[in-house]
Amino acid sequence: MPDELLERLRRFHDDAFPQYRSHFRHLVDEGQHPMTLFIGCSDSRLVPYLLTGAGPGELFLVRNVGAFVPPYDQSQGFHGTAAAIEFAVLNLNVKRIVVCGHSHCGAIRALYDEVPAAAQNLARWLDLGREAVLPVVEPGAEALRRTEQRSIVLQLERLMDYPMVRERVEAHTLSLHGWHYVIEDGEVHVFDVQRGGFVPASVAEHAGTGPYPVDPSLDASGIPSA
Repeated sequence: MPDELLERLRRFHDDAFPQYRSHFRHLVDEGQHPMTLFIGCSDSRLVPYLLTGAGPGELFLVRNVGAFVPPYDQSQGFHGTAAAIEFAVLNLNVKRIVVCGHSHCGAIRALYDEVPAAAQNLARWLDLGREAVLPVVEPGAEALRRTEQRSIVLQLERLMDYPMVRERVEAHTLSLHGWHYVIEDGEVHVFDVQRGGFVPASVAEHAGTGPYPVDPSLDASGIPSA
């Protein structure tokens, strides 16, 4: 029986890698300098490189169930997402943090359902989205969409509890962006704090703002236009 994964690895090495060989050599010699930390849901339908058109070395990626951000105070225990946030901000000096959720999110749906007894880690992890839940017994499509978007804003607010994030946001050297990807439409809706909601990227004025007032002297995303 053919080993599909092995065949894909060989195709990457033989067909794809030669096109990027010099670029990867540069990334090895000069190190990585991504401008964006992308915190996205682990859902296989969410593909950050397709959404952003980014290439190797441009995104520092963190994926987890629900695109959740753990508390800085470690009250939920140690977690790789928290470590990645600290590393991205303190070591890589990223200029943007994107929190990207999406439509038809299984993690958000699970907030309204029973979690299998054996999934103890999942049950505790889902607590990071509980504040976004709406007071409905059986959520329909609209309630789930609103919960998905409320969760994204909740994670942005939690990011502001990280001292290194808040310090840089207030110094206007780091911006936060909340995105909701509607899979069936191929459109990302960006959170606009001035409008108090999510706006389709096709008609938005910027790539989204975090849960904080934007200095009028800066561009719409909170980064100096220069």
